[in-house]
Amino acid sequence: MTRDTRAFQFQIDQTEPLYEGFYRMDRLTVSHQTFKGGQISIQRELMDRHDAVCVLPVDLVTNHVVLIEQFRVGALKESNPWLLEVVAGLIDKDEAPEEVAHREAIEEADIEINRLHPITEYLPSPGGTNERVFLYVGEVDSVGAGGIHGLDSEGEDIRVHRVPLAQAYAWCADGTINNAASLISLLWLQLNEAKLRKLWSE
Repeated sequence: MTRDTRAFQFQIDQTEPLYEGFYRMDRLTVSHQTFKGGQISIQRELMDRHDAVCVLPVDLVTNHVVLIEQFRVGALKESNPWLLEVVAGLIDKDEAPEEVAHREAIEEADIEINRLHPITEYLPSPGGTNERVFLYVGEVDSVGAGGIHGLDSEGEDIRVHRVPLAQAYAWCADGTINNAASLISLLWLQLNEAKLRKLWSE
């Protein structure tokens, strides 16, 4: 199957700033070709966000992963807005994604990542934000992982959990883990665990 590149033609006709704080929100008027060959004009609000880096710390020696737990304002509709997540941070400086992964692992979980293996890059919510997520799995020694971490200057209050692989997979299945980066990385690990063990044993 090949994709028709004619459908990729578009132009931004107008940009109206709506809000600028930690994030920026604009209203865009965009014209683009339709699949039938015509053209339409649409208005959409777009949140301009920094790209993010997420890393799942994995200890294949002891068969554990390291997850973090923190309050999330976007989860206020949930019965429990404290979510179990992978380590994550924004690329808000002149850093490569790999550098962010190493830095955030220390800041959020007080662990050091050895080898990094890329999982994927994806757009978490392209209907309203231009954020891109760089997703990795990272090799760690999880023995001793735990405690409360995070930067006071960023209002972080993060609890660290050392979780057996089987438990983490079960939490994906029963809905305990309900955020995209964590689900994608853990389900990827479940599918590719044998390959990763072979790769990291070399």
